[in-house]
Amino acid sequence: MITLLAFAPANGDRLLGVWQSGTGKAGVKIEKIGTKYYGKIVWLKEPIDPATGKAKVDKNNPDEKLRTLPLKGYRILKDFVYKNNDEWSEGTIYDPENGSTYKSTIKMKDDNTLDIRGYIGVQALGRTDTWKRMKLGK
Repeated sequence: MITLLAFAPANGDRLLGVWQSGTGKAGVKIEKIGTKYYGKIVWLKEPIDPATGKAKVDKNNPDEKLRTLPLKGYRILKDFVYKNNDEWSEGTIYDPENGSTYKSTIKMKDDNTLDIRGYIGVQALGRTDTWKRMKLGK
């Protein structure tokens, strides 16, 4: 039993890396802080807002004070805990396109594919987005 527990964190760390969202619009670096997993935007397909000519900002954030923060570097995945069987839960995902935060779970389908489910209330009423691991240098 002790041996199995020793390997649990390492399995959870399989989540670490840079992942491209299902839309292909962003790359999110997932890292571990303490015992939880977080993800921030590190790459944008279109980093410049055509309307302003400047870096894209979080213009849809419900908190007006945060609407000028750049999207690149913004933490959109928070507080995920590794459970087992390549699943992380208890976290949230923020959607900068609509300014909403959802409860979320992550399921690793294989070493290079994640299913990220965002939902309000119950998981059955949510939406799943499939993310792919990005290769370094992209």
